[in-house]
Amino acid sequence: MKVSRIAGALGAEISGIDLAVALSPRMIADLREIWFENLVLFFHEQDLSPAQFLALAGQFGEPMEYPFLKGLDGYPLITPVVKLEHETVNFGGIWHSDTTYLPQPPSATMLIARTVPPQRGDTLFANQYLAYETLSPTLRKILDGLQAVSSSAKADTTKSREDRVRDSGRTDSNDEYVAAHPAVRTHPETGRKALYVNPAHTVRFDGMSEAESASLLDFLFTHQVRPEFTCRFGWRTGSIALWDNRCTLHNPINDYPGHRRVMHRVTLKGDVPC
Repeated sequence: MKVSRIAGALGAEISGIDLAVALSPRMIADLREIWFENLVLFFHEQDLSPAQFLALAGQFGEPMEYPFLKGLDGYPLITPVVKLEHETVNFGGIWHSDTTYLPQPPSATMLIARTVPPQRGDTLFANQYLAYETLSPTLRKILDGLQAVSSSAKADTTKSREDRVRDSGRTDSNDEYVAAHPAVRTHPETGRKALYVNPAHTVRFDGMSEAESASLLDFLFTHQVRPEFTCRFGWRTGSIALWDNRCTLHNPINDYPGHRRVMHRVTLKGDVPC
């Protein structure tokens, strides 16, 4: 197994490993250590069936259902992430951490590329440990005492999933999910603090109106995705990414008009942020 960092802030490509084969407990432990250090792991040339992909994800946590979309036939815990040739808006096409509007947001997400556009459709990731640690001590102290309210109904977010909800939406979903979590959370496994707001879902701070929250949130949304906090990953068919939702944001780039992009996603259950 070879580990290659892809950027200074986060991200490591792992080569020399076949993920279709059940991994030993020692290998899982080694990968988790590398993952916690690099926040996002990337693999190429992995030919996994849906069953193998779900089994792989299950070695890193407990898979959970996505609240708005149906899963694959026979695999309800695998969510198709699709943009078709005629569509103009991509699913999840905004900086975010997955489903922070749930009482227990997912700890991690694993994505495998099934169909990718030519040389486009990359995904950006941003390190939220660095986003927090580079704030002034005064602002960190303020944020340490705030709760951030997330909603699934924020306008830009709902637009990014309209196409998929229309053709494969779940009938048992709520119209809106809302949850309040610390604006700065402590990672339960590394003990490090990370900024825990995001442009897709965070609407205000608890006890404050949206208007009162807007200026600070706008500053944080810009700050947390500064280029020096990010990495960019180029997908190939069979590529896999595993990222930690507790300390990263991600943003799929919508730069492939007229092309199809099909990914399969598994999210892993998390705890209540604190």
